[in-house]
Amino acid sequence: MHRTIEPKVLYFGTPVVLVSTRNEDGSANLAPMSSAWWVGQSGMLGLDRTSRTTENLDRTGECVLNLTSSALAGAVDRLALLTGTPVVPEHKMRKGYRYEPDKFAAAGLSPMPSQVVAAPRVAESPIQLEARVTRTHPFEDQDSGLVAVETRVVRVHVEEELLVPGGRHHIDADRWDPLIMKFCEFYGNGQNLRPSRLATAWGIPGRTGAVRG
Repeated sequence: MHRTIEPKVLYFGTPVVLVSTRNEDGSANLAPMSSAWWVGQSGMLGLDRTSRTTENLDRTGECVLNLTSSALAGAVDRLALLTGTPVVPEHKMRKGYRYEPDKFAAAGLSPMPSQVVAAPRVAESPIQLEARVTRTHPFEDQDSGLVAVETRVVRVHVEEELLVPGGRHHIDADRWDPLIMKFCEFYGNGQNLRPSRLATAWGIPGRTGAVRG
């Protein structure tokens, strides 16, 4: 029997991406997001209109989409409630966000040079996609504060251990264990990995039904 509900989020299970961009002063910004989907050589990103990442994408037109494995859940969680915007927007402040200018250091991750774009890659990311923005679309209505950013992947970097033996351009699906955000919780290989600060900020109930925070 089905029940009609109104969930806070529709994160049924999407991969976590660390989006790296360049700030106006040349420093690096790094932001986790899990509203991404892929067709062909393009990726569509759902982002907050007020975020530093969106601002950087509008200005530079490029980024690196660093795909995360389940081993990086802790680093992603350390970034969950940080923003690169010095004046924290009210809607983020209510959820507990704070300004952090050095996201790489805060996450315990290492920047490395890209080959095609100016934004750095995340050295610890098993799959790194250098990309350029092709279009930005308003998402939902004009007051939603959300945008959909269409990107074109221009260079793909993959850890050798993830490749099919003897197949230089094929990723072994059995070896690739992406970090999945499922209703604001971290999952890898079908298992819940660790507590999530984002789940607490959103007031998502735990599996026992108790509300976090």
